[in-house]
This record gives sequence, C-alpha cells and structure tokens, in this order.
Amino acid sequence: MKNEKGQAELEKSKTHIIVEIIEYVPNAVVSKTIIKKTTGNITISSFDEGEELAEKTSPFDNYIQIIDGTADVIINNKTYKLKLGEGIIIPAHASHCFNANKQFKMISTVIKSGYED
Repeated sequence: MKNEKGQAELEKSKTHIIVEIIEYVPNAVVSKTIIKKTTGNITISSFDEGEELAEKTSPFDNYIQIIDGTADVIINNKTYKLKLGEGIIIPAHASHCFNANKQFKMISTVIKSGYED
C-alpha cells in the first residue's frame, strides 16, 4: 500500500511483530515507514553497531521507543542511554542525534498537528 507520497506503508488490519518488520544491515541505518500522513508519521529504524545519524533538528516533537538493543540518544548535547522498552520525547526544535554503540531498533512517532497554539 502506498501513501500520498508513494512510500510503502504496512498493510492495515493485519497483525505484525514490530521487531521483525525490519532487519539489521551491516554498516547501515535502515528505515521503514509504518504510517505517513500530513499530520504525522511512524517509522521503524535499525542501526548496525557503530552507525549514527547526524545531528539535526525537527519543528515537531518526536517520540522514540527502543524495541531491540540499546541506544545513545543525544538531545541538546546531553546523552540518554535507552534500553529495550524505554522511550523519550525529543522536543520540537531540539538538536539531536543517535549513536549505535551496539545494534538497536527504534520506533519514531512524530505528531505534526496541535502546534497551532
């Protein structure tokens, strides 16, 4: 199923095991769209050991949940070590990046509505 931007989403009304819908790829960060809408999106990513995502900012809050392994999430130059099952909200406009000292998988949920106030 394709969304409005042509990216494949997970099939609706079908169960799945979230940690199994994405694999680790050597020396890579891999992402898969679960849902992508104009009001927000949910993405799953896998990070091979030693990989990182460069520092960036987003105009929206981003909820990160670790579903496999452990991750270093750096928010405004402060490091948070997240273990399996733990989550954190990256505030809108905060500088952040991810480091994989070990392999990990995460779900990222961005909500774009509600910023009108």
